[in-house]
Amino acid sequence: MKVFVSSDMEGTTGVVDWGQAVGPNPEYEYYRGLLQAEVNAAIDGALEAGATEFLVNDSHSSMQNLRPHELHGQASYLSGKHKPMYMMQGLDASYDAVFLISYHGSMSSSAVLSHTYNPRAIADVTLNGTVVGESGINALVAQSYGVPVVLITGDQTTADEATPFCPGIETVVVKQSWTRFASTGLHPDLARELIRAGAKSALERLSDFTPPQIAVPATLVVRFHNGDFAEMATWLHGVERVDEKSVSMVDEDPLRLFRTFITAVSLTRSIVDW
Repeated sequence: MKVFVSSDMEGTTGVVDWGQAVGPNPEYEYYRGLLQAEVNAAIDGALEAGATEFLVNDSHSSMQNLRPHELHGQASYLSGKHKPMYMMQGLDASYDAVFLISYHGSMSSSAVLSHTYNPRAIADVTLNGTVVGESGINALVAQSYGVPVVLITGDQTTADEATPFCPGIETVVVKQSWTRFASTGLHPDLARELIRAGAKSALERLSDFTPPQIAVPATLVVRFHNGDFAEMATWLHGVERVDEKSVSMVDEDPLRLFRTFITAVSLTRSIVDW
């Protein structure tokens, strides 16, 4: 049984500030250790359920946050910030399940450190009319390859946002967000135990899952912070201006839609880099 793990960081218990999530500094070094432990907890649970192979795609910031030699289950490690498929690089139809570890809520939500790919450019995104975070956008890739997204960890908003796009997904809530910069987090030991149990439970009922069921042709509407970003996005084929700050992307192919979105995100980084 092969498991693809996409790991972010803002959803890790205790993380409430960018200084804890972006290094180099002592605070970041501490919290990257908590992230590593949560990723390993998910792998441990998967191993108990019979998983045999893992690819961990480090998907946060510079995408080099984990320590490869400390990954459990002899997991392969995909790192580095330039990835054509970004947070879902490496996924293909050979995988049996996707885990989304330490994810966060969408930019328009009050989840801790909420954003949608580029916080300095994107104000919010909807998918088929529903506000969507990175989990739902990334589910487009899983749907294309026919792989179910079975586990997500983070705060309650993160869990709620993933549910409409990933039927039956196991949600593990390790923190309660009060604002974008305050939360009540579980003790790290308890968070890891819940993640381990959640991963095990998800894979034990793998036969009950289906791949994401996003209706196609699917429509992404992206609202930017200003019109310059929207104008630049329209340089891409199939991207249409909706209003001064918003664009629409429509495609019958979920993978192609994801690629269009990621390309638009990459263009925004040429104006501002987070």
